[in-house]
Order: sequence, then structure tokens, then C-alpha cells
Amino acid sequence: MHFGMLDATQDDLRPVFRNTEGPGYWMFTDYETILDGLQHPDLWSSSVIVPSDPNPPYKWIPIMIDPPEHAKWRHVLAEYFSPGLVKSLRDEQHHLAGELIEELVPEGSCDFVTQLARVFPSIVFTRLMGMPEDQLDQFLVWEDKILHTLGSGDEVNAIRLDGMMAVMGYFSGLIEQRRANPDPDAHDIVSNAIKWEIDGEPINDTDLLNCLLLLFMAGLDTVASQLSYAMLHLATHPADRARIVADPSIIPKAVEELLRAYPIVQTARKATQDMDFHGCPVKAGDMASFPMAAAGRDENMYPDARKVDFDRGVTRHLSFGGGPHRCLGSHLARQEMAVVLEEWHRRIPEYELAEEPTEHGGQVWGLNSLKLRWER
Repeated sequence: MHFGMLDATQDDLRPVFRNTEGPGYWMFTDYETILDGLQHPDLWSSSVIVPSDPNPPYKWIPIMIDPPEHAKWRHVLAEYFSPGLVKSLRDEQHHLAGELIEELVPEGSCDFVTQLARVFPSIVFTRLMGMPEDQLDQFLVWEDKILHTLGSGDEVNAIRLDGMMAVMGYFSGLIEQRRANPDPDAHDIVSNAIKWEIDGEPINDTDLLNCLLLLFMAGLDTVASQLSYAMLHLATHPADRARIVADPSIIPKAVEELLRAYPIVQTARKATQDMDFHGCPVKAGDMASFPMAAAGRDENMYPDARKVDFDRGVTRHLSFGGGPHRCLGSHLARQEMAVVLEEWHRRIPEYELAEEPTEHGGQVWGLNSLKLRWER
């Protein structure tokens, strides 16, 4: 598994090594160095997203913009992901997760990734965005092209761009529709986005579409991947699973520990200047990878870091990033994970792996499938 491979790399090569993929880049491997990099946008620019691609032909907003513009976008988006708003969605999310899981119970088996992990967060997000749920299958095809086309080179970039253009074309039509027929009672993101301003000026459509594209990808992919690893852990660690079943009140703590132990986002940055960074001779323009998985599993930071311990009580981890780009949707992601784990274990307390899962790498690690089975 990806995590085991990274653990071995971290044990051998600290705090940095040279990765030879593509044109090559630095890869930092311990918590302190990774945190320091994420907290210094003046040294490490976010204008890139894939460490092997120093000049991407796209700009996702706000994840690929630097301060001071970055803060203005965060301000515009913050209200849609505030703790208060997220909490107000909780009951509806419990209801949705319950309905989806009820359908699976009599089957006695499922592919957790395709039948729940990708469906639940996507429906939550399409409602938040004001997108029609009946087009979910199409949205997931586009998301796959953008995020799960592996490799580098022109052909791969063409497939990714094709997916991005499809999503942006879709949002462009949706925005046109909302402008033509505004609904004064609509509070979804797309309906509000057409009224957003930065520095007192309306946002131009290109920037708006780049922002909606990013929200789309973040909302559809990250929770799905994180949930899948959490369930893989619980399916293979019966004692941890039994604790959740016996005492659902520990689920928020369990979610935190599962986030720490299985961080899925491996982010990239580009050096803004020549520097000695933690002993690494960096030149301006050098690319670097800051894998959150290395930070979360660093034995120097957490004793026995690669073991999941629901009593650890750690809330300080970098699974949502660090510094100005810390994940805007962290409250929503935590809640979605807790809701699914609660509703699932209430209905299906005993289950096991039906076959070994396969993974995909890239910037967001995830499982392609997770086949589970249980007594009907």
C-alpha cells in the first residue's frame, strides 16, 4: 500500500530526498519540515499542484493562488463552510446516509467506494452547490478524468484538461441559467457566486469558473477517499470496529485519529527563491512535494505513529494542510465522515473484506474499490 511505501521512504530518507519522476523534484518527509514549508507561502508558492508539472496550464482558485489574493477568496468562500452552517446540515446528512446504507443492508455485500463513499459526499456537495443530483454519474466521470488520470506527459494532461473543460462548460451554463432566472430564495453556492465581489468589483467569469471547478473536485473526491481508507482500516481491525459499535460517542475522536494515520493529500509547491531549506539546497523555481501522509505518520512527532489508537487524543495533525491554504472544508469533511461511520455501524456492525482493494496514487490517494461483505 501507498502508506507502507512512504513509511519505508521516510525511515530511510529524512528530511528530504530527490524524486526523479518527470523533471524531478524535492520530497520532504517529516512533520516539522512539511509544516514549515506550508506555513511559508513567501518561500514556497502554491501556483502549482502536481510536483512533476512546474507550469500547469490551469489555475484552480483559491488553492493555486498566493497571498494576498488568496485571503480575499477565502473570505468570500468562508461562510459556506463555517462550523455553524455545517452543523445545520447534520440531520439531513444523517437521513441521506441512513437511506443509502439501508439499501445496501439486504444485499450482504457492496463495493463501499462506488456505492457509498463516492455517492454520499457527492450528493451532499451537489446540494450545497445547487447542482442537479440526477447528473451525478456524469459528474463522477469528469472527476475521474481530472483527478485519477495517472502519469505525466501531453496525453495525460489532455485527458485532465478535457475533464476540466467539461466541468467549467457545465458551470458556465448553470451560471447563465441563474443570471437569467435568479431565485431570491436560493442560498446555494452557484446562485450566490454570481453576486460575489472582490475589492468591490464583480469577479470575472474565468476566475469564478476556476473556483467552482476546485470546489467540485474537492467536494467529490477527498471525503470519498478518506472515508474509504477509514473503512478499510475498520474492516481489517476488528477491535477498533468493536469499540465504535459499542460506543458511537467515540466516533469524532476515531475520525481524527484515522485522519492523522491515513492522510490522503500529497501537495506540491514551487520555490520562490534560492535558499537552504532544512539543509536542502533549493534553487528558485525548484518543485517540491509536501506529502501530508509523511507528516501524519512521522514517528518523531507521534509515538508509534503508524498505529491507530483511538485514545491518542491528538487533534494537531496536517491532514487538512497547514498555513494559509489549510482546507476550507475541514468541518464539513469531519462531519460527513462521522455521519457515515455512525449510520453504517448502527446497521452493519460486523463486516469483512471480500477481496484485497486496489489503490490509485497522484495528489489525492484513494481506493479504486473496497469490496465488503456481511451476514444478511
